[in-house]
Amino acid sequence: MIHAIETSRLTKAYAGKTALDGLDLCIEPGEIFGFLGPNGAGKSTAIRLLLDLIRPTSGSARILGIDCHHQSPEARALTGYLPGDLRLWPGLRGHETIDLIASLRTRPIDPTYVHNLADRLTIDLNMRTRSYSKGNRQKLGIILALLDRPPVLLLDEPTSGLDPLVQRIVWEILGERAAVGTAVFFSSHVMSEVDQVCDRVGILRAGRLVAVEPVSALKGRSIRHVEVSFDGPVPPPEAVRLPGIRELRRDFATLEFEVSGEVDPLLKALGPYHVVDLRTEQPTLDEVLLGYYQEAGR
Repeated sequence: MIHAIETSRLTKAYAGKTALDGLDLCIEPGEIFGFLGPNGAGKSTAIRLLLDLIRPTSGSARILGIDCHHQSPEARALTGYLPGDLRLWPGLRGHETIDLIASLRTRPIDPTYVHNLADRLTIDLNMRTRSYSKGNRQKLGIILALLDRPPVLLLDEPTSGLDPLVQRIVWEILGERAAVGTAVFFSSHVMSEVDQVCDRVGILRAGRLVAVEPVSALKGRSIRHVEVSFDGPVPPPEAVRLPGIRELRRDFATLEFEVSGEVDPLLKALGPYHVVDLRTEQPTLDEVLLGYYQEAGR
């Protein structure tokens, strides 16, 4: 099977400082993959290497089996790209910018599809880009990336500068593209969008990939708080003394726990008792990522 994106020991160093260190990654067609990490972690470096905008110090990268460096034009023709620092031609109108980029693409452009994107994103393509707000510039950048329905999307902070309603529209559009086989690879620090749209995430710290996880697994095996209310006295301490479960508080009818991993062992231990309410607080993705950064820094 040909991967949509594949990197092998992909490394980039600048004057002795390693920006990306031995990245091994495989992303499949139809997958939405979130690339996460603090500023300077190497997210944008990885995207630029995939586009051959910079050259690797060592290692390799492929787009649908095509080498990103040695077959750069062919690989780029398969990708739609939204840079994190999008710059436009200020004197051109939105539709003129689209026409210019369309003339450089190798696949045909469907005007109806483009107009539909503009309508959904509520952007006026008759205005000159110099008069666009940051949000409208970002909307135009998204249209340009999606223009010819490329099989691979490389998006650097795609919803930066967009209001929450438009963010959701972008998520819907990306989901639709993934549903027809497009691989979506995007960097982000907006945890809510990662939680909403990603199948898997990769976590970078100081240029190194410290984890690749499905979003559900990433959150599911993290520490959470569980509060249980009983119809009567709480179970004795020995009944809930289990691996990965730490009792935080007990009173006459309530127990509070810190649970690492699945909640199922606790639920089974509470089976003989009359539980009237159970509340669980799952960590946010921010908290999960913070834990990874702290662990990787030890």
